[in-house]
Amino acid sequence: MAGKVETHQFKTEVQQLMNIIIHSLYSHREIFLRELISNASDALDKLRFTSQTEPELLGDDTELKIRITADKKKRTLEIADNGIGMTYDEVVENIGTIAKSGTAGFLETVGDAGLQNGVAPELIGQFGVGFYSAFIVADKVTLITRAAGHERGTKWESTGDGSYTIEVVDKKTRGTTILLKLKKAEKDEENFTEEWTIRGIVKKHSDFVAYPIVMDVEKTEPVLDPDGKPEKDKTRKVIREETLNSMKAIWTKDKKEVTEEEHNEFYRHISHDWNPPLAHLHLKLEGTTEYNALLYIPSKAPFDLFTQEQKHGIQLYSKRVFIMENCKELMPQYLAFIKGVVDAPDLNLNVSREILQQDALVRNIKKNLVKKILDLLAGLEQDKYETFYAEFGHIFKAGISQDFDNKDKIASLLRYKTTSSDGKYSSLSDYVNRMKPDQKDIYYITGDSLTTLLNSPHLERLKEKDIEVLLMTDPIDEWVIRDLHEFEKKTFKSAEKGDLDLDKVDDKKQEEYSALFDFIKAGLEDKVKEVKPSTHLKDSVSCLSGDAYDMSAYMEKILKASGQDVPKTKRVLELNMDHPLLAKIKAVYEQDKDALVLKDYTDLLFDLAVISEGGKVENPSKFGKLIGDLMVGAIDG
Repeated sequence: MAGKVETHQFKTEVQQLMNIIIHSLYSHREIFLRELISNASDALDKLRFTSQTEPELLGDDTELKIRITADKKKRTLEIADNGIGMTYDEVVENIGTIAKSGTAGFLETVGDAGLQNGVAPELIGQFGVGFYSAFIVADKVTLITRAAGHERGTKWESTGDGSYTIEVVDKKTRGTTILLKLKKAEKDEENFTEEWTIRGIVKKHSDFVAYPIVMDVEKTEPVLDPDGKPEKDKTRKVIREETLNSMKAIWTKDKKEVTEEEHNEFYRHISHDWNPPLAHLHLKLEGTTEYNALLYIPSKAPFDLFTQEQKHGIQLYSKRVFIMENCKELMPQYLAFIKGVVDAPDLNLNVSREILQQDALVRNIKKNLVKKILDLLAGLEQDKYETFYAEFGHIFKAGISQDFDNKDKIASLLRYKTTSSDGKYSSLSDYVNRMKPDQKDIYYITGDSLTTLLNSPHLERLKEKDIEVLLMTDPIDEWVIRDLHEFEKKTFKSAEKGDLDLDKVDDKKQEEYSALFDFIKAGLEDKVKEVKPSTHLKDSVSCLSGDAYDMSAYMEKILKASGQDVPKTKRVLELNMDHPLLAKIKAVYEQDKDALVLKDYTDLLFDLAVISEGGKVENPSKFGKLIGDLMVGAIDG
């Protein structure tokens, strides 16, 4: 018996979403068929995968396919599959509300500009809202589905007016059927009930789908006599089922036979990314380890790259049979953005995820693929590589910590802006080649702002000596330096920690200032662990540094921002003995060691050091008053 028909309202964000899609994809109307076929293909993949452990789900219906049925008179188009199907609750969750993070992301990305300029079709597949593209061409959408292993079906229907109905219905077979009541086509618009229109869309967007996309077509055939021979001038019209897509596994073809257009289309199919890939890797390995692989480097980072929903882009097949998507075992996390297919004929089809992790064949494939991907990146033209690095550099750098075997290769692919690169990226090799003849170390400094780093007082002596410094503004760089240690036998040396050893400190002058330094240290004993002559400063009067193995100020800031409890670390206050301000403070100290103003000057030297590295002083009003008093004195003097 059929269930009670219930009417529900779409959530506000879903109604906004539908409004954007319906009214702004006017120039990409055909995209709806690509998305509905893609959803059907996913449903068939899920059934095939699940049936490996639950073969009873297939029953007698083992011929998996996608069927398109067009009716010109009724102006309807039907897309049906015999895949995994959905339960009532799954329809409510996935179709009725789609209360997913992707919806909010889509709306945020499109914004108001989406309605004015048109939504790029790549956004539809990218945000997982492809089902709603049906409303671009349909006045009414009816979905009838039955989950594999369940006896009852579910019917969902909407005219896109802000509400939908849902009910339990009888459905004889598993799978999903979507019936579109098409809008009346305008004069220059495609008619999506025309055979040639449907053929063209399938060929353009869905030719590589692994399942037959079939349609009944009218054909003219000769009339046969009783002996099976064609009768002269006699023909008849018949309906025949025809497969519209080639289903050719592109990864099995010779790479020389695959055109750029085919690569772009296949990439769109597996990634739902309308942008062409930046580069691809097509491998066919024969011998003890046999597999085919077709991998793509995207040209744009996906919106979910740093979210919990982010998935690995590798689909695993065995003899063209789909095994699993999101195959983490074939690609490390720092290359999770790579999209593609790996087809390994010798895999055990019943292998579980846990066993797969221990599979020697899988480990060997992963090792080879990573090596080939790194070689591909190393061979990219400069412009292409800079595009890649701008999009994925922040996740790619994590390979230094995650992949010890390839650490040197990854290090050679790192790029940083430097004090001498005029805003352009430089490789570590290029930096080493530019090093001074007597320079032993690779100097670097970390922080969250390029401007702050370029103007850091820690770099004054290095700039004076014309020594180049790497500017590291990505939080992951702290871990890169921690795990990299050296490059081409040159050690990394922080420009803000430890002594720079560029010039010998004047022992006599240091002796002259030792009493003042002891006084300042006593006044700041709760804030600094040492006060000493600076090896960093040339023009500034003070800065804060750390010992060589201390945590950097930036690392401390990162950990605190992430909510971690970071033990308070006292730093070193470095003072420039050549600065006239310090000489004047020394004169006041020598004249009257108990002068009250010396405490103010001590705090001022510390606050100036904090500000120079982009920090905040504890008492801004006191700092402002001290600066004001000094200015008045300077003007009066």
